[in-house]
Amino acid sequence: MGPNVQSGKNGMGSNVHGTNCLAPVHQRIHTGEKTYTCTVCNKGFAQSSTLKVHQRIHTGEKTYTCAVCNKGFAQSSTLKDHQRIHTGEMPYTCTVCNKGFAHASNLKVHQMIHTGEMPYTCTVCNKGFAKANNLTVHQRIHTGEKDLHMCSV
Repeated sequence: MGPNVQSGKNGMGSNVHGTNCLAPVHQRIHTGEKTYTCTVCNKGFAQSSTLKVHQRIHTGEKTYTCAVCNKGFAQSSTLKDHQRIHTGEMPYTCTVCNKGFAHASNLKVHQMIHTGEMPYTCTVCNKGFAKANNLTVHQRIHTGEKDLHMCSV
C-alpha cells in the first residue's frame, strides 16, 4: 500500500480520510474515470453524489440556509465557510506572521508576500502579481481600457 494508505480493521485499505481506498468508486478519483455525466453541460464526475451537488448549479437549488442571515447555499461546505463571516472564525494561520484567515485559499495568496512568489506575469512588461485579478487590472495600463465599474451614486 502507498504512503497515504493504512490497513483498516477489515484488512481493506483506507485513505487518510477514512474511506475505503480500494473501493471501485474511490479508485475513480485516482484513475480519472468519470462515470457520471451532467445532462445539461456534459461535465463528468467520478461519483453520483458529486454530480448531484453539481446539478444544483443548473437548478439553482439552495439546500442549505444560514440561520443568521438566511442566505442559501448549494453545498454544506460552502455554508460552513460562509458562517465564518458571522462567527469571525479564522482556522487558517500563517506560520510566518500568525495572521489568521477564514479560507485556505486566502492564506495561500497571503503566503506569497513572504515567499515573493508572483505566478501571474504581464506579457507586455513582465511585472509579476500574486493575484490574477491584479494582473487583469494592471493590463489596462497597456490596453488603455477604462475601469468598467459604474458608480450609481
